[in-house]
Amino acid sequence: MKKNLTLLPLLLFVLVPFFCLSQSISKLNLEDAKKAIEESNAIYFSSFEKNDLSIFINRYSKDACIMLPNGPALCGEDAPSRFFEMAYGFGLRNGKFTTQEVFGVDDHFVAETGLWETYDSNNEMIDNGKFLVLWKKTEEGWKMFRDSFNSNTPPVN
Repeated sequence: MKKNLTLLPLLLFVLVPFFCLSQSISKLNLEDAKKAIEESNAIYFSSFEKNDLSIFINRYSKDACIMLPNGPALCGEDAPSRFFEMAYGFGLRNGKFTTQEVFGVDDHFVAETGLWETYDSNNEMIDNGKFLVLWKKTEEGWKMFRDSFNSNTPPVN
């Protein structure tokens, strides 16, 4: 028992600075992620305004899943293009994200929650709702990895 107590100060000496360092790295990564998310969200809907698929695709990781409400998830490298074509065909031409919070999961993943609004070519609101996005740090920067959203509009019976 006495041997274990003598190791305690040594373990604290080694582990406490490591824990503090890992926490400061996480805070820096969280700030980096928040900035990247803000920048990505600022141009997301310009892809619909310009009918430019490349802007949209670049928001997502290559292994992304877009989890549609009331339907199957679209997963894989072609998921963003399939979703873009569906949304554009539906008449989506603009929109807005309002981030409510971004919190760290670890140094490679962060989660974002917020609200969204979508508009047609006459700038009339199509729909609005809430979202939860899991962002992934990739070699190309922070990208949407799991995108889940749903409408605030009650279903029509």
